[in-house]
Amino acid sequence: MLTADCFPITVAPGLTRLFLDYCAGDAAVSRFYASLPPDTGWQTKPEQPPHWPDLINELTQQNQAPDGSPAALALKALSAGAGAVVTGQQVGLFGGPLFTPFKAATAVARARQATTAGKPHAAIFWLASEDHDFAEVNHVIFPAGRELKKLVYADASAADRPVGGIVLDERITPLIDQAWELLGGSDAMDALAAAYQPGRTFAQAFAEFYKKAFAAQGLLVLDAGGRAIHRLGAPVLREGLERADEFHAALTERSSELVAAGYHSQVAVGTQSSLLFLIDEKTGARQSLKRTAPTAAEPQGLWQAGRQHYSTADLVGILEAEPERISPSALLRPVFQDFLLSTSLIIGGPAEIAYFAQAAVLFEKILGRKTPAQPRFSGTLVEPAIGEVLRKHELSVERVFSESADSLAQLLGARAMPVEGKQKLAAAGTALDAELQPLLEWTAKLDAGLGKSAETAASKMRYQMNRMRRLAANFQLQKEASLRRHAEAISQALYPGGVLQERVHGAAFYLARYGFDLVEEICVQAENACPGHTVMWM
Repeated sequence: MLTADCFPITVAPGLTRLFLDYCAGDAAVSRFYASLPPDTGWQTKPEQPPHWPDLINELTQQNQAPDGSPAALALKALSAGAGAVVTGQQVGLFGGPLFTPFKAATAVARARQATTAGKPHAAIFWLASEDHDFAEVNHVIFPAGRELKKLVYADASAADRPVGGIVLDERITPLIDQAWELLGGSDAMDALAAAYQPGRTFAQAFAEFYKKAFAAQGLLVLDAGGRAIHRLGAPVLREGLERADEFHAALTERSSELVAAGYHSQVAVGTQSSLLFLIDEKTGARQSLKRTAPTAAEPQGLWQAGRQHYSTADLVGILEAEPERISPSALLRPVFQDFLLSTSLIIGGPAEIAYFAQAAVLFEKILGRKTPAQPRFSGTLVEPAIGEVLRKHELSVERVFSESADSLAQLLGARAMPVEGKQKLAAAGTALDAELQPLLEWTAKLDAGLGKSAETAASKMRYQMNRMRRLAANFQLQKEASLRRHAEAISQALYPGGVLQERVHGAAFYLARYGFDLVEEICVQAENACPGHTVMWM
């Protein structure tokens, strides 16, 4: 039976102050957001746009669902006026990292909560298929015994192209074989093998896998990279072109406001930066559109993509003829998304929530409103064998997050030391501190310079005392080799390389081991709304 513990979000390392203050509901960040969690005002959805029937048609085409299935019911609800809870992620190899289903599960949980409150909503997963950083999505990491196994789909031709459209070839077959060896037979592995086939794009494979993983929850997926969706969202992209300088000024001002409030600008806004990319018609590369300063010859300024220059009218013409060639940046993408989906609530990771503080000015100027955002479920899954090792050494997950593999081994060595050794080291350390303090106070009274030199000497003595403790712990580690193995196993399982498990381990590893029923368990935990980091004991 799965059990769970809830920890404050501060237990998770590496989070920005802006995100932590947002989670804490600090008034200092309230002006940057539509609301702060756990506000439920978002359940009153925005008005649906005129393009809603066309959007439902596109969703229906991308989510072929049997009558009566959860996905079909979600489509029916949206057609009848239900609101949308939206999340999304890049289309990573074999389903990407563990936090990907965490995002989807949070969207499902919030949609359920709103529906239960009498305000029907459905969960939609936005495939970030237009991103072009292939190195971020071309690999997955699976635990494999005492090591982490990284599977990489190498494709040199994929550089700078939107990742969702990259077509898998025969190079995917040996990776599927390796995944079989690592994950074993399961419904999840069957779904991976069926989805990631030669001839499929990254977006198609990713979408098929998650539609199967979340079939019981009725999660809908949307790939917005094609012409049909871009045509529906063209008004946002056009404003990005025609009001570029206005938006740039607003973002620059918001960056200054964030810095003045003690935070930092989440996305750098350079002098030439814009909110748009252009897809090269020949190479398919996604090129950043940069603004050039006005001149006498071009008083309105120009745009530059690679070596080519364009007027605003040129780009508007491309948008009208080939809308899929104009692509939104990280700051404009959520506005583009929420215009299309009339989003009630966005579910984002820590970095995305921080971005929204900056992008809020674009929401206001383009949509006339700020879409509420809430953080995704954050969690660590503790498998039974690792749980036993933690209990044996009386270690909390919170303590693991504060240690590296080496320092954790030192800790286990120190704890395993005979009681007599612990007592002698403790007594020596206490005696040293007791004798040093009055001596330091006396030297400081005699002469400031002498006192400073004495402090330096004392720090060296304390260093040697700590070194003695480390030597004793290392001796114990050498004597009991299992201690280092235990430390390495714990770190690899829960905090690999000093990073949370959810950001490193592939989601498919856990779905293969515990079945797609794990998806519902995560949805339930997300619905419980632990305001921090959840530790799930498998």
